[in-house]
Amino acid sequence: MNKPLVFDVPVKDTVNKYNIFFTVRNADSYDFNNLYLFIDINSPMKIIERDTMECILADPSGKWMGEGLGDIWDNKILFKRNVKFRRPGIYEFTITQAMRTDSLSMIMDAGISIEKSPATAEPNKN
Repeated sequence: MNKPLVFDVPVKDTVNKYNIFFTVRNADSYDFNNLYLFIDINSPMKIIERDTMECILADPSGKWMGEGLGDIWDNKILFKRNVKFRRPGIYEFTITQAMRTDSLSMIMDAGISIEKSPATAEPNKN
């Protein structure tokens, strides 16, 4: 909670749309089935946008979601779809856990993935 993760993402492309994902790695012994995050995005225009996100890591029965190997689970969770960056420059993403406990044991890693949105087929003009 007191050590947010900060990712500086250089953006050049202001034409295409992108999907933003967060990745979370947890162990079987993580005490919760979810993870709440505060996400601050600081744009090159110095405008800060804050969102809250719930990452569902296990289904209602307690079965871990995502890809697992042994007792480690990796999840890639969609945060925003079809984002178009307005200006080129460095976008700073700050992620802070927002659970009701200061320390989260068994959350082993977290990250961000920004991927070009799949192209949509143009409709037939016939």
